[in-house]
Amino acid sequence: MSVDWIKPADRVQALPPYVFARLDELKARAREQGLDLIDLGMGNPDGATPAPIVDAAIEALQDQRNHGYPPFEGTGSFRKTIADWYYRRYNVQLDSEGEALPLIGSKEGLAHLAIAYINPGDLVLVPSPSYPAHFRGPLIAGGEIYSIPLSAKNDWLIDLGSIPDDVADRAKMLYFNYPNNPTGATAPREFFEEIVTWARRHEIVLVHDLCYAELAFDGYQPTSLLEIDGAKEIGVEFHTLSKTYNMAGWRVGFVVGNRHIIQGLRTLKTNLDYGIFSALQKAAETALNLPDHYLDDVQKRYSERRDFLIDRFAKLGWTVAKTKATMYLWIPCPPGMGSTDFALSVLQKTGVVLTPGNAFGEGGEGYVRLSLIADLDRLGTALDRLEQAGIRYA
Repeated sequence: MSVDWIKPADRVQALPPYVFARLDELKARAREQGLDLIDLGMGNPDGATPAPIVDAAIEALQDQRNHGYPPFEGTGSFRKTIADWYYRRYNVQLDSEGEALPLIGSKEGLAHLAIAYINPGDLVLVPSPSYPAHFRGPLIAGGEIYSIPLSAKNDWLIDLGSIPDDVADRAKMLYFNYPNNPTGATAPREFFEEIVTWARRHEIVLVHDLCYAELAFDGYQPTSLLEIDGAKEIGVEFHTLSKTYNMAGWRVGFVVGNRHIIQGLRTLKTNLDYGIFSALQKAAETALNLPDHYLDDVQKRYSERRDFLIDRFAKLGWTVAKTKATMYLWIPCPPGMGSTDFALSVLQKTGVVLTPGNAFGEGGEGYVRLSLIADLDRLGTALDRLEQAGIRYA
């Protein structure tokens, strides 16, 4: 029995339905109907967390010193490991005392950063399509979203010249993400140099989500925002261990960059949580110190899946871009079909789960996202089902 006067806050009621929660409902119904689902919807890596990480967690669990509250700002050992990893990967020096903050997964930090810095009515620039936390966090904070449309014609890069000067002058923060979720697009170093110069001119805080930096293929090396001169003065960068190290359920991420921006987020978090369980931070240190051959294996796995699916989709009439990074393919819907209708049709006819592109904002309409989270045999079965159901691009 519901009571009609018990209502959530306006900020919650204003949020659109979260597509992955809706997909969970649809998947549950499909399973009830006996469908064998091949779930390529969420970016939830398949396979086990590497054994050295699990072993480190077990050892840390048995140490009673890890059983109490952790420091709010994370353990000094984990923060130093983050700084050392950043120097090895990007030749960027960080002060682990103030320029690195562990997070309960990067999604939490991306949303909480908006709450820490955005007042009701503040303008936030967000590309469309984009990862939902990039616009939902500012919406929860009461911010006003200015969507920057991305397009295939511009290789899904932000066109800074399309943003009117009066909008840029009013904006307080810009969220962006390359390698990009959901499109798989990558950005050249020159783009990062341009966006830093532009943001400094308009006094905009840059928030870069670099959670797919290690999932790069064919010799491509993504750029860190903090490699760019002056970036640390106006920006921060988020990472997660979920994708690279198969630690999605462990909920470990971190943010690095400008110490003053990070301090604002830390202050908020001291009032909301007690940080990451210390044993998990020990495991995360092990992850960041794994030898490079582990990354090579991960990259090889995803690039093989990418190539296999692009070839199979081509036989069904699709031309799918060969991404240089991420664990996704960004697939155009057949002409005349919207992204929700196409994703639902595929689910109902084949049991294959795809994410409708409009889940990532209006700019994602007309596409679906496919996650490379199954082995080649299972992916082959998925494409066999599409073929048998007569699902083609044309």
